[in-house]
Amino acid sequence: MAEKITVNDKHELNVPDNPIICFIEGDGIGPDIWRATKSVVDAAVEIAYNGARKIEWKEILAGEKAKNAVDSYLPEETIDAIKEYTVAIKGPLTTPIGGGIRSINVTLRQRLDLFACIRPVRYFQGVDSPVKKPQELNVVIYRENTEDVYSGIEWEAGSEDAKKVISFINNTFNKTILSESGIGIKPMSEFGTRRLMRMAIQHALKNNKKSITIVHKGNIMKFTEGAFAKWCYREAEENFKDVIVKESDVSAGASTDGKILIKDRIADAMFQQILLRPSEYDIIITPNLNGDYLSDAAAAQVGGLGMAPGANIGKYAVFEATHGTAPKYTNLDKVNPGSLMLSAVMMLEHIGWPEAGKLTIDGIERTISNKTVTYDLARQMEGATELKCSEYGNKIIENMKLISQGH
Repeated sequence: MAEKITVNDKHELNVPDNPIICFIEGDGIGPDIWRATKSVVDAAVEIAYNGARKIEWKEILAGEKAKNAVDSYLPEETIDAIKEYTVAIKGPLTTPIGGGIRSINVTLRQRLDLFACIRPVRYFQGVDSPVKKPQELNVVIYRENTEDVYSGIEWEAGSEDAKKVISFINNTFNKTILSESGIGIKPMSEFGTRRLMRMAIQHALKNNKKSITIVHKGNIMKFTEGAFAKWCYREAEENFKDVIVKESDVSAGASTDGKILIKDRIADAMFQQILLRPSEYDIIITPNLNGDYLSDAAAAQVGGLGMAPGANIGKYAVFEATHGTAPKYTNLDKVNPGSLMLSAVMMLEHIGWPEAGKLTIDGIERTISNKTVTYDLARQMEGATELKCSEYGNKIIENMKLISQGH
């Protein structure tokens, strides 16, 4: 009998053998990549646990499907369902044009306080890459998900509210902002920063990672970006002092043996570093906007967003494809489901089923190395066999079965 996953105040999960997990199909290519992903996940769970475990999928609505069904892009029932069932996975969603909701994805993150956007970036052998050694990049990016520009505090140029804000700042703080400027505010808090750093350090400890790099623009924005770096260090020093060492201390002679190295880099320099010295970075932690740029740039180094998973985690967790809806490919059974599949791997690891996650990864790797891939990868590989989205999923399942049998 299917049961709910529960979570306590420490964000610890209690996962039954037959958990109910919510899914949002997504818009555009969403239904195609979801069907392929679901079939692969179900097969991986069945094979890995010899039928002892099984996911009960519960559909919830968002995006165009929700708008057509209940006249809302993000029904309140969807928010309530994620809170009730704790874990969800979603395909790409259309951002509505015009008034009303700013972004379904942003609203989900804010309403559920999904404060950590987690993006693992790694290379799969055989995928075309614009860099010489893409295999050297294997990083997990922790991007703050509720503050900075995602707080959405801005006023349109020329509006009465913008004029009020400009007048207040100019008159109160003796600043000079042009009267017809657009205005945005990017709040960053110690609370929001430290809980993200805490999660990143816990990930490093659990997964035997050697370093965490704080990426910021504190040389210019000292009291937001600079404070982000300061608060990250504070969390590490106050709550993890026995397991971390700062780069400045290493420079003074301290040892890194058995400890996580904590360092920081200015954001623009980090874009060079991740290209030139990718192997030096295990975990990156960053404010929202920097993380947006950096995670997409890193994904490009290993073949693009089609192979980049993502998760939004707080007390609850929503796993998602990181690419768009690609409406011109709707219902063509053509697009690579890799991003959503790898997000499902993150989901399996999150609920404590890593064996099924590893089997999925192994199946994807073998399928790509055999050059049996979707069109986006096939056009980059010499001698590849192009498969439909559904056929690619079936081929991964075949390979998972072979791997489980020792072949």
